[in-house]
Amino acid sequence: MNFPFFIARRYLFSKKSTHAINVISGISVIGVAVATMALVVTLSVFNGFHDLVASFFTDFDPQLKVVPAEGKTVAADDPILTQIKQLPQIDVATESVEDMALAIYKGRQAMVVVKGVEDNFEQLTHISDILLGDGEFGLHAANMDYGILGIRLAEILGTGYTYDEPLHIYAPRREGQFDISNPEDAFEEDELYSPGVLFNVKQSKYDKNYILTSIGFARRIFGQQGMLSSLELRLKPGSNFDGVKTEIKKICGDKYVVKDRFEQQDDTFKIMKIEKLIAYIFLTFILMVACFNIIGSLSMLIIDKKDDVVTLRNLGASDKQIIRIFLFEGRLISAIGAILGISLGLFLCWAQQRFGIVALGSSSGSFIINAYPVSVHPEDIILVFFTVLLVGFLSVWYPVNYFAKRLLNA
Repeated sequence: MNFPFFIARRYLFSKKSTHAINVISGISVIGVAVATMALVVTLSVFNGFHDLVASFFTDFDPQLKVVPAEGKTVAADDPILTQIKQLPQIDVATESVEDMALAIYKGRQAMVVVKGVEDNFEQLTHISDILLGDGEFGLHAANMDYGILGIRLAEILGTGYTYDEPLHIYAPRREGQFDISNPEDAFEEDELYSPGVLFNVKQSKYDKNYILTSIGFARRIFGQQGMLSSLELRLKPGSNFDGVKTEIKKICGDKYVVKDRFEQQDDTFKIMKIEKLIAYIFLTFILMVACFNIIGSLSMLIIDKKDDVVTLRNLGASDKQIIRIFLFEGRLISAIGAILGISLGLFLCWAQQRFGIVALGSSSGSFIINAYPVSVHPEDIILVFFTVLLVGFLSVWYPVNYFAKRLLNA
């Protein structure tokens, strides 16, 4: 066994001549354990919210989305897009046209995003799982175009689940001149009718702004005949997702950008990652403060063991070995605190998942979920463990060297 480690272990668990040293060592372990527990729980809660948001987007966003690298639209018959559609791994491919417009219903108005898609959009996504109302998913019937609104947008416009009057959509004309004395001449105007359903993604971005309709309507009102804003894809079950994505990227070259579900919501997930990083940094600072207790404990231990240091030197121990004894002492306190803190943190995460101890809001049903979501990721546990060890080592390295050298030179 490593000699400095053996002595450090004996010092940690043996009874000291001054009882206060044992107390301070115990406080040091508890302080590190509490800070470690806070890191585990906080990071797991951020993971829980991340996974929760990702599950909402799954019902509306496609697995893969191909968008132009420059500009808003491209020709729908582009050979590159045709080649992508013909890949054997592609199960469903849907063309989409998406842009801003003005919606007016019985005097109420709102700026909206009109998303026109093909009839196979229901097979592309899980849109049917988030529909509310007595109707069915449908984009058009004969010459009538349907508009499926987000639930919050329906509240803003006052349409209800089924609007009895047509919803008027206005979009700026792309071509031609207009009479300035007649502003309405500058807009394309068309009507959408209710299929008797609304969608509820439970995300404000969609529920408050989006109208889902047929691609024919979107192309007509935006003047985008023969064009598309994106090609949305669903892969066949069992396909190698990363492999197919890489292959599509090679086909697209620099002309198109290929996005998975997380990249489609890059802004949202980037904010969540930044928040998680900031929480990690702040809690690491708290951990550093907790490690100051270790410095106090080691300082008192060095003074308490000055007679032992003389004995060890007489037995042939080098100054370097004696310094390493106290360094190992600090590392042991950090490691024990890390193990206890991680164990307690994992237990609290399990209890929250199982029993929902910490609720969101004072009454059930106030939020999408009743309790804070928790998701434990192994990489976070590894990160926390090595963070505690690193912070513990760095916090005691200089004080131990300083006090030990003073003791050895006395």
